[in-house]
Amino acid sequence: MASIKVGDTIPEGTFKYVPYTSELESGLACGIPTTLSTNDWKGKKVVLFSVPGAFTPTCHVNHLPPYIQKYDEFKAKGVDVVAVVAANDPFVMSGWGRVEDLKDKILALSDTEAKWSKSIGLDKDLTAVGLGIRTARYALILDDLVVKYVGVEPAAGVSVSGADEVLAKL
Repeated sequence: MASIKVGDTIPEGTFKYVPYTSELESGLACGIPTTLSTNDWKGKKVVLFSVPGAFTPTCHVNHLPPYIQKYDEFKAKGVDVVAVVAANDPFVMSGWGRVEDLKDKILALSDTEAKWSKSIGLDKDLTAVGLGIRTARYALILDDLVVKYVGVEPAAGVSVSGADEVLAKL
């Protein structure tokens, strides 16, 4: 169960990610991971959505694509940053971002071992199916680090953390 709720200030944390550069267009380039702090979002409106894993069926087919398709709608509603987070390493997240053609629009963040997600009560133990500790499927709307919306999926599938639901809450 999520411990974070509307009105809370998010806990400080860091994510690793590989910033987009044109060199990444080559399948042979890997990029260099860098660190993003949640403090970088001070004064910004952020949509952060979480998937249990890059390239996994629901995440790859149903969760991320609508965010890509509706990116301009998020920007039109004043969103400064759209980011997807998963427990995968930053190279996997970068590879997924390249396959999905995120370029520099949506940040693909690595929450290694779901540490930050655990700090807000949104990690998920998937060891029974061989996936280890992952991030739960959720979405947050943040405004100057304050939570304005929390959507945690109650079961399999995408509803409250999906692009349409989050857009409706902005």
